[in-house]
Parts: sequence; structure tokens; C-alpha cells
Amino acid sequence: MKLGIVGLPNVGKSTLFNAITNAGAQSANYAFCTIEPNIGVVAVPDYRLNSLAQMYSPHKITPAVIEFVDIAGLVKGASKGEGLGNKFLSHIREVDAIVHVVRCFEDDDIIHVEGSIDPKRDIETINLELILSDVQMIERRIDRSTKALKGDKSLLKEIEFLKRLKSELDNGICARAVDCSDEEMEIIKDIALLSSKPVIYACNMSEDDFLEDINNNKRYNAVLEIAEQEGSQVLPICAELEAQISSLDKEEKEMFLSDLGIEKGGLDLLIQSSYSLLGLISFLTAGKPEVRAWTITSGTKAPRAAGKIHSDIERGFIRAEVIYFDELTENGSMAAAKEKGLVRSEGKDYVMQDGDVVLFRFNV
Repeated sequence: MKLGIVGLPNVGKSTLFNAITNAGAQSANYAFCTIEPNIGVVAVPDYRLNSLAQMYSPHKITPAVIEFVDIAGLVKGASKGEGLGNKFLSHIREVDAIVHVVRCFEDDDIIHVEGSIDPKRDIETINLELILSDVQMIERRIDRSTKALKGDKSLLKEIEFLKRLKSELDNGICARAVDCSDEEMEIIKDIALLSSKPVIYACNMSEDDFLEDINNNKRYNAVLEIAEQEGSQVLPICAELEAQISSLDKEEKEMFLSDLGIEKGGLDLLIQSSYSLLGLISFLTAGKPEVRAWTITSGTKAPRAAGKIHSDIERGFIRAEVIYFDELTENGSMAAAKEKGLVRSEGKDYVMQDGDVVLFRFNV
């Protein structure tokens, strides 16, 4: 999974990126501090791996990972090449989802490119640039499909949909907020529309605002309203606080969060939101060589999940020997679970569940 961290200049993108990845990206008080995208890979916290490791004493433990991409700050006119617009937009095209950092804090020492703090305006600025880029893509697709229409009448339905979609975009509505059939969604994916990317709005607050009752925060509520309209998620966060947390070891971090009355750090919450937004789950494989978590889309059937490990396993899939993580740990070993008949033999139509511990049988 690849998440792109975007936002206007000086909203705290690189500070947040550094905090969650410890990658040491440059962060400063001027526009376009980030030019080439910084990339950081973060392990997905999963307590189940530690439990399985105690059971199997493996040579290696491999968690699922998320790749965070810190993308250059956007300015008005990016879709026309202003600032680093074209580069910015091409980098967004490569990610699975967008973490849109929205500035919700006051700080006279950190200059806002618009001269004031207004989350609604800032969100509209970026969404508009994504929409304008998408309109260009749609117009080119309509033109190409119209020329091919003489030889393929099936394209008529696609053209009608794209014209309807363009009309929505012209009204400032992101593609992700437009009602589409499954067939129409495939067209959107094929064109790779930027405004169709799932979004988590990360409301970057001051420490005082973050630790107080955020439900009374006007800026936060303004972001909530926008997210609700387009089916996006909102995560309140304090990048400066996350920066402090990132320098602590595990025990210090837990104590620090406890003193603040916070259950989970921003990274854990961001990963949790990302999995929910993209409809992702993890299944597990366990043995002496390795205990590992694998990320798949919810609803994935066993053969496709096997293909995450190796294409040969999917091609030669015979069956999956599956047990729920909780049942395995309750019984202490796979042998004890098998004696109780808890290990199931599942075929090609089995839909994988989060926390399944599985052994795939195959023959090629």
C-alpha cells in the first residue's frame, strides 16, 4: 500500500512524514522545501505477529508495510504547470490513497501561502487542481473514444458516462463523490483520475487544540463537513507532537501517550484509517522459517490471496488450511487445534478473513 502525503506548502506535511517514518526529510518554513518526493516504509503494527512468534520461534518476523510518499506542496495553477504542478500531479497518480494534510493551527512564525488559516479554502484549492487535471484527461478520453465510435458502438455508453462525469467535475465535485456503477468505476480506474483517489484528511492542529475537545474546534468541524459529503475520512493529528513521540523508545512512548490521555499514536491511527478507507485486511502465515502478515483487499478469495505469496501458489492452488488467529492462540499450537477439528480445509471459493492463519496447499 502506498499513501501520498499532500497539501499546500507549510501545512506540516514533511514534519508529519518525518514523525511517522523517521526518514529525516527536509522540513523548513518556505514553499517547495520538498521537491523530489521523499519515501518512507513503515511496518504495520500487529500484535498477532508477536503471539505467533512466541509459538513458532521463527528465524524471521515480517510485518505488512505501508509506503508513505511525501509529495511537494501544491499551489494554485498546478494543473497548468504552476509551481511544481506537473510533477506533483504525476506523483499523486502513483499512490493508492491520499493523506491530505490540512493546516488547522495558528503560528505567526510559519507563513501560510494564502496569508490566513482556512481549511475549507485550502481543501478546495487542492481538490480543484486535481479536478482540472482530471477534466483534461476526460476530454482526451472522450475525443479518442468518439473517433473510435464508428468501429465500436459499445463505446457510446462510455462516452455518455464520461460526459456526465465531466459535468460533475465542472461543478467542483470530485470523482470520488460521484455515484458510479461498478462498470463505470472500472472506466475511472482505467483513466486513473486523481480526484477519485480515496482521501484521509489529516487535520494538523496545535498541541493545545489537539489535546482539548476537538468537537468544538471550528476548523476541524469544517473539514468533517467536507469529508462527509465526499465519503472521505478525517484524522485529527498534531505533527509537532508526533515529532516528539517519534524520538522515544517503545516504553517511553507508551508512558508519554498515557500521561497525555491518548490511547494510540498518530501513526497507528493513520494506518488504521488507511486500512478502513481502502477496505484492507491481513492474513497470516506461520512456521519456523518465518511469521508474516500479508495485506489483501477485503473479499479476496483464497487463490488470489495465495498469489500474494507467489504466483505459482495461486496457479497450482489445491486448498487452504485455515484457522482463526484467536482459536490458534487459545489452543497453544497448531497440533492441539487440529486435534479439536478447528483447522478448516477451504477451497477456491473461500473468502479470506482478517486474522486467518493459513497454509496453502498447491501443485505446479
